[in-house]
Amino acid sequence: MDMDSASSVVLQALTQATSQDTAMLKPAEEQLKQWETQPGFYSVLLNILNNHMLDVNVRWLAVLYFKNGIDRYWRRVAPHALSEEEKTTLRAGLITNFNEPVNQLASGIYSFACSLWTHHTDCFLQQICARDETAALASLERTLLSLKVLRKLTVNGFQEPQQNMEVMGFLNAVFERLKQFLECCRQIGRDSPCREKLEKTIILYTKVLLDFLDYHPCAFIPLIQCSLEFAVSYVFTPAGEGVTFERFIVQCMNLIKMIVKNDAYKPAKNIEDSKPESLEAHKIKSAFFTHPTLTEIGRRLVSHYFLLTEEELAMWEEDPESFAVEETGGDSWKYSLRPCTEVLFLDIFHNYSQTLTPVLLDMVQNLKGPTNVSDPVQLLMKDAVYNAVGLAAFELFDNVDFNQWFNNQLLGELQISHNRYKLIRRRVIWLIGQWIPVKFKSDLRPLLYEVILTLMQDPDLVVRIETATTLKLTVDDFEFRTEQFLPYLESIFGLLFQLLQQVTECDTKMQVLHVISCVIERVNTQIRPYVGCLVQYLPLLWKQSEEHNMLRCAILTTLIHLVQGLGAESKNLYPFLLPVIQLSTDVSQPPHVYLLEDGLELWYVTLENSPAITPELLRIFQNMSALLELSLENLRTCFQIVNGYLFLSPTEFLQNFAESLCQSFCVLLKDITNEGQVQVLKVVEIALKVSPILGAHMFQPLLPAVLRGIVNGEIYPVVMSTYLGIMGRILLQNSSFFSSLLTQMASECGQEIDQLLCNVIEMWVDRMDNITQPERRKLSSLALLSLLPADNGVIQEKFCGIINICVESLHDVMTEDPETNTFKDCMLMSHFEEPKLSDDEEPPTEQDKRKKMLALEDPVHSVSLHQYVYEKLKAQQNLMGDQGFSELMETVDTELVRQLQEFLKGF
Repeated sequence: MDMDSASSVVLQALTQATSQDTAMLKPAEEQLKQWETQPGFYSVLLNILNNHMLDVNVRWLAVLYFKNGIDRYWRRVAPHALSEEEKTTLRAGLITNFNEPVNQLASGIYSFACSLWTHHTDCFLQQICARDETAALASLERTLLSLKVLRKLTVNGFQEPQQNMEVMGFLNAVFERLKQFLECCRQIGRDSPCREKLEKTIILYTKVLLDFLDYHPCAFIPLIQCSLEFAVSYVFTPAGEGVTFERFIVQCMNLIKMIVKNDAYKPAKNIEDSKPESLEAHKIKSAFFTHPTLTEIGRRLVSHYFLLTEEELAMWEEDPESFAVEETGGDSWKYSLRPCTEVLFLDIFHNYSQTLTPVLLDMVQNLKGPTNVSDPVQLLMKDAVYNAVGLAAFELFDNVDFNQWFNNQLLGELQISHNRYKLIRRRVIWLIGQWIPVKFKSDLRPLLYEVILTLMQDPDLVVRIETATTLKLTVDDFEFRTEQFLPYLESIFGLLFQLLQQVTECDTKMQVLHVISCVIERVNTQIRPYVGCLVQYLPLLWKQSEEHNMLRCAILTTLIHLVQGLGAESKNLYPFLLPVIQLSTDVSQPPHVYLLEDGLELWYVTLENSPAITPELLRIFQNMSALLELSLENLRTCFQIVNGYLFLSPTEFLQNFAESLCQSFCVLLKDITNEGQVQVLKVVEIALKVSPILGAHMFQPLLPAVLRGIVNGEIYPVVMSTYLGIMGRILLQNSSFFSSLLTQMASECGQEIDQLLCNVIEMWVDRMDNITQPERRKLSSLALLSLLPADNGVIQEKFCGIINICVESLHDVMTEDPETNTFKDCMLMSHFEEPKLSDDEEPPTEQDKRKKMLALEDPVHSVSLHQYVYEKLKAQQNLMGDQGFSELMETVDTELVRQLQEFLKGF
């Protein structure tokens, strides 16, 4: 649009659109509608609404068209989206418009919006009565637009809206307007051109109430009574028949639920501590929810809203997978009728269980025994009642003997194989799943597994899918016993695999995969004989799911548990497994956004269970540099993976990747939390542990900072403890490297090497209490003792401190044998033993075994501390002579000497 020529044309159209003369109004509105997608139109509107000399009604209409257009066309992906240049112009124009002189458009817009809404609403109702649906539709559109404005103003425009009479007047008027509009639904029928817009307006009215309740619960208290009367009347009495529609019923149920559940409307446990408004709201609710009202709501929820509809039953027959997934997952309770109904039932039952429990139990009693398969009404009713009993399982704990019910009735119902009875078979197995974590005797489990085995072969797919879900709940339960399940494992696992192959929908495959994963996780290594077919099928499923990342996440989870169950045998999966890990953890590949977390977990468990390194497994580590730059939230798993490689193949891994890893760590340490620093330093510590010489050489760039941290007295105890652990390894197992570090630091600081060594030992002794792990405390003792024998004056000067640390560690690790009255180092390990496991304990991984073998070579576990102390002191005595050594020992506290002699009395 040319700005100069267009302004007068648009202004004329806006002026005509404010007229009450339909002959002028309709053409103007049509013209304005055509301009909505024209470039420059909203810049013209901005000029008009900023012109304070124009008529206020014209400017107000410009505001409405401007807002409506911005809502529709501002987003770049919207059809006919505004250009970036025009958006820049509009932003600048709006920012400068803070001098609005007309109160109706600024600090008095609410009154004006209310008057517009009232006018257009009245026009609509009059035109509907006159059967002028074309005019009515135009008025309804303006009603809807003004109501949108009022909704935002009412909810967000006032800090204390209850003190504004206009706001509360509008909200009270909403109920009457809702009734009028609902009655219009009855009059015009479903084929009317107004019907869709009318239902949209009704929903917007309910949103006004819901939003106001959500943002201003205390201001809403005067509206509780009207809201409950209105919602319950239309949803649970004949008043709603013929006028309500699904989305409106959902909104009414949400309104009831939010009032019932709102914490602001509940008095404190101690009534004296309650706020007056909470007591007022509670009083209103208590007066409304009488025994008859609650009984009617409870019965109606179950007997009407819980019944499967014709559409749902048709879906069951025509598309059983979609039906099964929708039933087990479903949409958000806020928008879909069935989940909304179930959530409302749960909330009301939880808050009024004393009243509703007898009602529900009475409904159960009326359906006792098998139901005639030729009575579809009773079948649907039993399904609904069993649904309610399952949902309220935790509330009914003290009122239902489920174990008896299971034996006396439910088992019998599961054995009725008639096709029409599949409704009940499916509901009963679901019901059992809901009660398993609530009340289900352990000795009934084998009987349940028999039932599951039978139902997994049921002719109906929905029954089989529901049975699989109940199986997951069963094996997930804390009372699950592997030995009870093992006799059924082969058969049930085979049937699960058949189900996985049979279903075709992504969501259903995910659901079945989760069950399979759960079973594998619980039985662990016992799964090994039965997974051959699954192992062959997963590569095909992975290929088929290329466009379905959530299904691929489920496959990754299955692989994680499969690798854990197979242990070292998982190496046979590497041709499929390693490319999956490679793709999932490659941040240059778009799917990593979905797959990364599970991919990293799979990578780690693969390393844990790997019997030996392979070139392909080593090559995947090329992904790690980018991960360390990007994945701060996954750093812990990344460090676990690095450690896994160090334990698996330290020499080959360090030679290939230590340089790039060290560079990544240098960057990380500049901007990371103390906990993150510790994780980085632990990797260095493990590298020194598995390969003292190569580890020190490869991570050399990081080590001067560690030594400086010790000398400067690092203030964070956990960091200092890790520093001392690293330096302890170097001093004890690579003393020449320790000397070179001292020399380098002394040169950088301009200090004497002896003075620097003095500072290190002094700080080590001073911060020994920072070290809480017994292994690290013993390591520090061995490291400092390794400085002996020495004729170095600094070491002799710090001799007392070294002995002090040694005695402390001797107290940590020495246990006394009461029979021989001698001491033994409890940290010594002489050989590797396979642990004896109970049925519920997981066997050690290959990495666990590697750690044990490494520990056998670790000085902490292979060197006797009190023998080492004795040998070092004896060597110092030989170096100095008896007289010199005695003088040295006199520098040690006499009580420490006594304790030391007690530990060494066997030598």
